[in-house]
Amino acid sequence: MNDGLIPNRYAKALYKFAVEQKQDDAVYQQTSKLADNFNAMKELAGTVENPYLSLSDKVNVLLTASGAEPNSCMGKFFELVFSHGREAYIYQMALCYGKMFREANRISQVEIVTASALPDTEMAKIKASVQTYLSGRTLEYKESVDADIIAGFKVKVDSQLLDASISSELRNLRLKLLRKK
Repeated sequence: MNDGLIPNRYAKALYKFAVEQKQDDAVYQQTSKLADNFNAMKELAGTVENPYLSLSDKVNVLLTASGAEPNSCMGKFFELVFSHGREAYIYQMALCYGKMFREANRISQVEIVTASALPDTEMAKIKASVQTYLSGRTLEYKESVDADIIAGFKVKVDSQLLDASISSELRNLRLKLLRKK
């Protein structure tokens, strides 16, 4: 079966269940936290798939990683996933749930990367521009600094990228020069 199909089906079931229980916002926060923890701790996936760990220990690890309570939607979801032997897909399920929730609630993820830390006033101007462009949507911001872009900034909104960095300008100039040879 397709690796994308399984996580999508489970995430869809979780989303429907969470909406019925009026816990979809809480589950969104929990799946986001779970995905962040999978990214931060690479050994989490190995722990969840460890055949020598008991089911209750695995569920407790995931409850802790997501910040969920045992009898919540997430607790029941984890038990369902383990009962069907789908624990290898937990991370992808969390990502799929987040995507479904954001689409249903008109939320966009905005990542702003700058060459150096900007003053709050300058960052507010960038955010205001993005908000104007995406009026009517709720925006979740993530800011980071990457000295490799030399100067300028990059703004990524969902899958669209605006690259106003010096490094991309230099790369484009280099490609133009190489094409002329």
